[in-house]
Amino acid sequence: MNDEILYEVSGEIGWITLNRPQARNALTFAMYDRIAEICADIEGHGSPKVLVLTGAGEKAFAAGTDISQFRAFNKPEDALAYEARIDEVLRKIEACPIPTIAAISGAVTGGGASIACACDMRIATQDARFGFPVARTLGNCLSMNNYARLGTLLGPHRVKDIVFTARLMGAEEGKHVGLFNELVADHAALMARAKELATTIAGHAPLTLRATKEAMRRLSVVNHTADSDLVVMCYMSADFREGMEAFLAKRAPNWQGR
Repeated sequence: MNDEILYEVSGEIGWITLNRPQARNALTFAMYDRIAEICADIEGHGSPKVLVLTGAGEKAFAAGTDISQFRAFNKPEDALAYEARIDEVLRKIEACPIPTIAAISGAVTGGGASIACACDMRIATQDARFGFPVARTLGNCLSMNNYARLGTLLGPHRVKDIVFTARLMGAEEGKHVGLFNELVADHAALMARAKELATTIAGHAPLTLRATKEAMRRLSVVNHTADSDLVVMCYMSADFREGMEAFLAKRAPNWQGR
């Protein structure tokens, strides 16, 4: 596990690298937990002033949750516990007291896209592709908190567009709609720009940055209606089991709507 999340502090910058390039940096539960642990205890992790999250290699920031872990799901509590776990990880990223930057190369989908959206800023390469293609792959859904986060960032109409069509939003469109703060040519330029941007931010008044970040977080916190019925409907369906097995077998799923 220690090799799947790399963490180092260089100067005033903390670097979290998702390190499963052979699996397009798909996230295991332990990887999610390690990210949350670092974000929740910055002082215990070298006290950086800025945190950069990125993926190893050039093909993906993170291609969602490792699908094989869903095979153990057989009761509603499994699905609800999973979404609650992911929500808690994303809340800890958002509540991290220092600025966070997602440095994105290639695909950023599913849980990886959720992590990127929870960061304060996102910079990406020209080949970045963002989305939640669950309507095509697994037949599951997101939590209300995750839908709300996406709706705030992209607008409800665009969330429905990318989920309904299961398309991946390209880099230029992402920049146009405000998803990506900046675009760079390639992976080398991405890492250089991430360091440059983080260094600039690290040189500014930390309490101003913290106050601004926390103020924006508080403005976005609202009470959402319950979502347990939606989560259970999707994760406990025959379609979800079919989608998961089809994905792992690299074949097209046969949706039944039940």
